[in-house]
Amino acid sequence: MTNPHPLVAARRADTDRRRSRVQQALAELAEDPGQISISSVAARAGVHRSFLHRHQDLHAAVLAAQQAIPAPRAQSATTSAASLRVDNANLAERNRRLQQHIHVLEDRLSDLLGEQAHQRSGLGAPPATAVIEQQLEELRQHNLDLQRTLEERDEELGAIREAYRRLMADRNRDPSRC
Repeated sequence: MTNPHPLVAARRADTDRRRSRVQQALAELAEDPGQISISSVAARAGVHRSFLHRHQDLHAAVLAAQQAIPAPRAQSATTSAASLRVDNANLAERNRRLQQHIHVLEDRLSDLLGEQAHQRSGLGAPPATAVIEQQLEELRQHNLDLQRTLEERDEELGAIREAYRRLMADRNRDPSRC
């Protein structure tokens, strides 16, 4: 057999060291079976989780150790189907309330984001400016109305003056009419 390249030999040695650390970590975690998972074994051994996934025998050993964990005992033998149905109904109602609350919050967020986008886009005036512009427009309209009223009164006054001139002219021509 030929001697492998030094890099290949170094890689194999590194893999062997990591494999032994994984096996040691599994042995240590076996004392506390609730802690056994791919992540916990990898962390305890100082390797990446992908190392366990690449080596099927180590992956299978971790899964077997997880399966060896005894099932938790039932807390109470008095759990009945009726109590489970009540719990289920309570959870369903809580879920409905949370969904409703989420919809309200989404609507509020949508409104706020819409207003913010509208203001940032420059399409709308800031709220204080909009109120002032509305008041200014109302005052302009009131000013136009007053000007029309003044023009109408000027026309009436002109008509009255013209009628007064005619009456005075008629009176001056015929003084006997008085």
